[in-house]
Amino acid sequence: MSTYMPKAGDITRKWYVIDAEGKPLGKVAAAAATLLRGKHKPTFAPHADCGDNVVIINAAKVVLTGKKLEQKKYYRHTGYIGNLKEVKYSTLMKTKPEFVVEKAVKGMVPDTVIGRNALRRLRVYRDAQHKQTAQKPEVWTV
Repeated sequence: MSTYMPKAGDITRKWYVIDAEGKPLGKVAAAAATLLRGKHKPTFAPHADCGDNVVIINAAKVVLTGKKLEQKKYYRHTGYIGNLKEVKYSTLMKTKPEFVVEKAVKGMVPDTVIGRNALRRLRVYRDAQHKQTAQKPEVWTV
């Protein structure tokens, strides 16, 4: 028996919804990364992009455990000398919770073309309303 090699035409992409309300950020991000890569499928191959589309709802209600909300910081550099900006996650969760979830998922997919293509199939929404109802997404439990 030979090893199965998925081709681009053979891959069927499904839609999944993950409800992040009351769940830890890392658990939600790990589940989303697994679905985006396609590791839950029996036809998974690390060299092929065989993942699915993922919609994460209720990003504003995701939980950061421990003291991460006060102690964890997001750093970015403006490009000018001495301009390293830092923002606490408590501020980010109030202003841009979608960004926090996207950043967590981005850290769990590979830094390759496959990972970048997988991140294009991720949609994150602040509340329970999303625009992908026409795709009839299935609910994925974390």
